Amino acid sequence: MPDKRGPGGPERSRPNILIVMTDHQRGDTALSEHPAVTPNLTRLAEAGVTFARTYCPSPHCSPARAAFHTGLYPSRSGVWNNVCNGQRLSWGLNEGVRCWSQDLAEAGYRMHWTGKWHVSGVEWPRDRGWIEHGVVAKPGEHHGPTWEKLREKTPGPGEYERGAGEIIRPGYGKYHLYRRDDDCRVHDARAIEKAVALLAEVAAGAAPWCLWVGLTGPHDPYDVPQKFLDLYDPDEVPLPPSFSDALEDKPRIYQRTRRQIWGQLSEREYREAIRHFWAYCSWLDDLFGRLMDALAESGQAENTLVVYTSDHGDYCGDHGLFAKGIPCFQGAYHVPAIIRWPAGVADPGRRVDELVSLADFHPTFLELAGVESDQRPSGASLAPFLRGETPDDWRTDICTQCNGVELYYTQRSIMTDEWKYVFNGFDFDELYHLAEDPHEMKNLADDPAYEDVKKDLSIRMWRFACREDDSAINSYITVGLAPYGPGLVFWDDDAG
Repeated sequence: MPDKRGPGGPERSRPNILIVMTDHQRGDTALSEHPAVTPNLTRLAEAGVTFARTYCPSPHCSPARAAFHTGLYPSRSGVWNNVCNGQRLSWGLNEGVRCWSQDLAEAGYRMHWTGKWHVSGVEWPRDRGWIEHGVVAKPGEHHGPTWEKLREKTPGPGEYERGAGEIIRPGYGKYHLYRRDDDCRVHDARAIEKAVALLAEVAAGAAPWCLWVGLTGPHDPYDVPQKFLDLYDPDEVPLPPSFSDALEDKPRIYQRTRRQIWGQLSEREYREAIRHFWAYCSWLDDLFGRLMDALAESGQAENTLVVYTSDHGDYCGDHGLFAKGIPCFQGAYHVPAIIRWPAGVADPGRRVDELVSLADFHPTFLELAGVESDQRPSGASLAPFLRGETPDDWRTDICTQCNGVELYYTQRSIMTDEWKYVFNGFDFDELYHLAEDPHEMKNLADDPAYEDVKKDLSIRMWRFACREDDSAINSYITVGLAPYGPGLVFWDDDAG
C-alpha cells in the first residue's frame, strides 16, 4: 500500500480524529445563546472553534453525508436523495469518487466506524477504509413502507382518532411527531458505548486513528426520556419568529405541507414539539459528554481533533413546518459545526462567521493529516481558520443542490450575507433580503425593483453549477424555466 503522507514529523504529530455526526440537528441548537441545554457542546465550543454558518448542500441524509465523506456536491458525488428506498435516484457514489477515509487509511490511520452510514446502498463503510463496529442505515435496508407493510398496519376507515402531537393521514397511517419514551432510540446509546470502549483500544496503539460515531437523533419523531423533557417548561417555549408566515408568497408545495400536515397541530402542540426537539438535543449532548469524558481518560485529548456536526437541520416550527424537505428555508440547511483540537487550535473559543459547507471537511482532514489527493473537492480546507487565519479568497456565497427527497423537484439556491435566491423549477422562485428579513418572511422574487439582484445571483448560482458539472441546464422550452439561464455565465461582463 503506498504511503500517501505528506511532509511532517512522527506519527503522533498527525492528529487523531473523532467525529460525531447527529441526524437532523439544527445549527442554532449548538450555539451558546440558544435555549437548548447543551453544556457539553458549550464546553467544546469554549475550547475550540465554532463555525456558526455551516450548511449542507442538500436537506436529505444521503446527499448531505456523501458531501461530508467525499467533499463533493450531489452533481459530482452522484448521490441526490436517500439511497435506501424505491424512489432513490442512485444506489450510491459515482464511479471513481473517493472518500477521505480511503486516503487516511492508506496513509496509516486506523479507521473505526460505529453508527449511522446511509451514504450508499451497495457499499459498506468497510469498502471505504473503515473497520466496522456496528452500522446503521446499511446496504440492504429498506426505509419506508412496502405494500405488504401497508396492508398489515394501515388502519381502516373510522379507526382514526388524533392524539397530542399526532397527524392523521388516511391511507398512510397515523404519524406521531413527539412523545415521551424512556426506552427509545437505544442504538444511539449503544453507538456511544462502543465508541467509549474503542477509545481505550485505539489509545494503546502507535498509529493515528479516526473514530466515527454516527447518531440517529434528533431525527423525528422526537421521542425522548422524561428527564430531558423536565429541563424545559412548555409554557416558556416561544414560537419561531416566522411562525406567523401564511406562506401566501411561497411555492404551493410549501403551503400544502403546512396546511395538510402540520396545520392539524394546535399552538400548544407546536410548543410541545419544539420542547421535545430541544430535549432530544439535550439527550444527545449528555451522550456526547460521556464520549468526551472517555477521550480525556484515554490521555489522547491533546492531539485529537474532535468534530461535532450533523447531516442537515430541521424546520422545528419555522414557517409552521417540522422535519425537512423541499421548503428551502435555512432551518433545514443550517447545521452545527464545532472543532476542538488542543494541540492545533489557536485562540480557542472563537466563532467563525464565514460561510462553510459540509463539503469543506474532506479537504480539511486531508490537509491536517498531510495527505494529498487528486480529487478536486467542491469544498475548501478549514485548517486556516483553526490557525486563526481567514483566507483572502474565501467564498462570499454558498449554493445548494436539490432534486427532491422522495418526491422529485428541481431546486437550486444561492445565499450571500445579504441575499438569498431560490430557483424552483416546479413553481415560482424566491428572493429574500436576509439583511432586513433574516427569517425569510417576504418573497421579493416578483418585485421589479430587485430584478438586478436576482439576475446577479442567478449568474453566480450558474457559475457554481458550471464548476460542479450540474446537469440541471436543459434548455428545452418546457424545462428551461429559470428567469436567467445558465448561458449567462459565458457573457462578457460588459454585455450583461
